[in-house]
Amino acid sequence: MTSRTLSLQDQLDQITQNTRALVQPERLAVSEQMVCDLFASGIENRILPVGTQAPAFALEDARTGKPVNSADLLALGPLVINFFRGRWCPYCVTELETWRELHPQLRERGALFVAISPQTTRQNNFALQQHALTYPLLADPGAAVAEQFGLAYTVPPEYRRYYQSILVNIPFNNAGLNYQTATEASWRLPIPGVFVIAQDNTILFSQAHADFRVRPEPTEVLASLIR
Repeated sequence: MTSRTLSLQDQLDQITQNTRALVQPERLAVSEQMVCDLFASGIENRILPVGTQAPAFALEDARTGKPVNSADLLALGPLVINFFRGRWCPYCVTELETWRELHPQLRERGALFVAISPQTTRQNNFALQQHALTYPLLADPGAAVAEQFGLAYTVPPEYRRYYQSILVNIPFNNAGLNYQTATEASWRLPIPGVFVIAQDNTILFSQAHADFRVRPEPTEVLASLIR
């Protein structure tokens, strides 16, 4: 089967399978514990639910370098927002590429799509070019907008060393900082999630997971647009 015939979660499960075959057990154990700790923090209970009003935002677009205002987008149609961790995350990249393939279907339903991450506009631009993404990538410094949607958390100090060990420099990716100059804000990430917002600003679909290996299935997201 090709990736195009697999569900998004099937593709992500393949990444997990490959990772478990290649990565040392002690590093896998740290990653598993991070997920357990994040779930235990209750972050999934803070996610904005269906029926609530979505926060307004204005964030810089990687393609144009100009701010994109959520109110302007909603004036054109319903809005699908994908919050992702960064271009360094293979699960995020797979999800972004899946949405690239489904973007025409989404547009046929009159909806718009944006992807938001705490990484810098420069990093977003790299992702845009490398993966030929056809929709806006917006920079959310310090995961401030993700926080309003209930998704943001700060990577705890004990797990920062883990990211260093696997050569993922989150402070640089998020703020252009090194480990010595990193601020707490530069260690902020969202749990990956997807929201669908109606033109009256009501949330129609809301799903996010503390386990970064699990993502909302696009077919469910698209179904929420048929009303």
